[in-house]
Amino acid sequence: MTVDDFHRQAFREEAVDLLSELETSVLELEDDPGNLEVVNRVFRAMHTIKGSGAMFGFDDIASFTHEVETIFDKVRGNEMPVTKELLDLTLSARDHISLLLDHANEDVTRFLPEGEKILRGFRSLAGTSLQPDETPLSEPAEGQAPEISAEMMTYRVRFKPHPDFFASGNDPAYMLDDLRQLGACQVFAHYETLPPLPDLDPEQCYLWWDVILTTASSELAIRDVFLFAEDHAQISVTCLDDGLDSGPKKLGEILLERGDVRQEDLAKALAGQQPLGVILTGIGATREKAVASALAEQNTVRQARSAREDQATAGSIRVSSEKLDLLQDLVGELVIVQGQMKQGISLLDDPFLRSLSEQLERLSDAFRDSTLGIRMMPIGSTFSKFRRLVRDLSAQTGKEVDLITRGEDTELDKMVLERLGDALVHLLRNSIDHGLETPNERVHAGKPSKGTLSLTAEHSGGEVLIVISDDGRGIDPQRVRAKAVERGLILPDCVLTQKETIELIFRPGFSTAETISSVSGRGVGMDVVKRVIDSMRGSIEVESEFGKGTRVNLRIPLTLAIIDGLTVRVGDETYVLPLDYVEECVEMPCDADDGQDRNHLLHVRGNIVPYIRMNDWLHLQRDCDKKKMHDHIIIVAVDGIRFGLLVDQVVGEHQTVIKSLGPVFRELEGFSGATIQGDGSMSLILDVKALAQQISKAK
Repeated sequence: MTVDDFHRQAFREEAVDLLSELETSVLELEDDPGNLEVVNRVFRAMHTIKGSGAMFGFDDIASFTHEVETIFDKVRGNEMPVTKELLDLTLSARDHISLLLDHANEDVTRFLPEGEKILRGFRSLAGTSLQPDETPLSEPAEGQAPEISAEMMTYRVRFKPHPDFFASGNDPAYMLDDLRQLGACQVFAHYETLPPLPDLDPEQCYLWWDVILTTASSELAIRDVFLFAEDHAQISVTCLDDGLDSGPKKLGEILLERGDVRQEDLAKALAGQQPLGVILTGIGATREKAVASALAEQNTVRQARSAREDQATAGSIRVSSEKLDLLQDLVGELVIVQGQMKQGISLLDDPFLRSLSEQLERLSDAFRDSTLGIRMMPIGSTFSKFRRLVRDLSAQTGKEVDLITRGEDTELDKMVLERLGDALVHLLRNSIDHGLETPNERVHAGKPSKGTLSLTAEHSGGEVLIVISDDGRGIDPQRVRAKAVERGLILPDCVLTQKETIELIFRPGFSTAETISSVSGRGVGMDVVKRVIDSMRGSIEVESEFGKGTRVNLRIPLTLAIIDGLTVRVGDETYVLPLDYVEECVEMPCDADDGQDRNHLLHVRGNIVPYIRMNDWLHLQRDCDKKKMHDHIIIVAVDGIRFGLLVDQVVGEHQTVIKSLGPVFRELEGFSGATIQGDGSMSLILDVKALAQQISKAK
């Protein structure tokens, strides 16, 4: 890969993140149109895409984004309101940029008409053509915005010499030059007091200046420039951006603070529909030069804060997912080797080697936790994508939907998040299409016209619990049963509980939709969800009350690579139980289970717990050691089911690196994977959920 290819690939990766942030910000702006901070986020995303795109040869993206950026610059300057039409166009622009990015190595001429259509919509909203060579009114009349670094401070210097200033021997031009030596200057001269030529006195000073100075120097250094002019001029130095305020002030606030406009004139102007600067100058409330300098001040503060934010994120680097996957594989191999060393050293009975083994184990555990931590991502990065999905689907189906998300900071392995995304999309689409009613139907049922769709996440032991719930019509068990019979999934005389009836929706090809649409009705939804969740060793449970709503609970393991396991021996073989399911280990006298009792029930502190004799389940010979006094029973709990597993011996707890089973054994029921033990032998990992289903069926 050449350097240019590397940079272009880096831009693509950065642009994908920026487009995701852009979409999230636009949807936030829809809920809070007056939030200037969110407007600034949209502008920064557009600005970065434009600048980086032009730098790395994505000229079509840069030119398109430039015009959209110009629109949001007007929004930042209170020259345009945030409307639904603007947000719709911005989302369309986001999709168009993504399209151009996906086809960057192809001829994108065929996409230009759609891009031009979007830009015409923006121009229509702005009431101007906004061509790149035009300068909007919001730009400063003099000078260009300086390049700003995060270490610099921005000051407003107002320099008003007295009329007899020249008599003191001072020259304003020299002082302005001295300010330029301190940093980047934008100088705005005010000459409204300049008299007609016949009345002009060459010994009088009629001009005064506003200077926007960005510098690394202190306020004292700025004041030193006017050391010999303090008695002959009005001089004020104001720090505009110290990094502590909430953001750049609005144009009206700046003009009011500087005394360039009166409160009553500002209130009158804010009631108008034109840009604030145009109204204020039009009614004679202030001067055009004052508006220009105020806009320059506002833009400079914005750039300073942007530079500070860029510096705050400069400590992170982008790493490809392939490298992270390789690192995780290496960590897994290290854990296996460390386990083998520990077992081998325990046989040598050497205190020095045992000490080294313990140190290696601590380092290995820390390295493993650190590597897994690198792969962990907040689930909010996935949740944020669904706001756009819900928005589009609600418009498509004519339903009003309020999406509520909680637990965005809950972290999951990157691989889990990637595989989980499609499943969540299916569930959300089903909730909107099947669950939520139309506004008229909801009002008729005594509900608010807007439906509520909730998406939450929280940690639950070694798993993450994700809940998708709605307050819609719920699932009608009778209708589900009728459809299942109609499609031949069950026999008409089949007896099912309500829970079993609802679980029919997970059968392949099942759908209650009467018509096939772009949203649903093809019968490829919930069965896909269940397969995805099962492949991640997760579980899915549906709770529904007809007429009131539906709740879907997903339980997903934090990571798919390494787990804490409990090794047990059954016959001559060892097996691993995921430790997250284990509650306790109990002993039972060997003569208490003679193999004749088919009920397999155990009394544990007053509770009856069913158990499985693993020797029988695995078709292995039972350990008949005459010296053995007790059997060992591992009590596990999964999905509300508590049961025991009778084994011959509990070996101990250790880190387990999960290896997937080969194609021949992938459908083997009751096993979720395999692992390599410290002595190099292989042990199968028991699928506790499959065992729980057997217990449930036996009840």
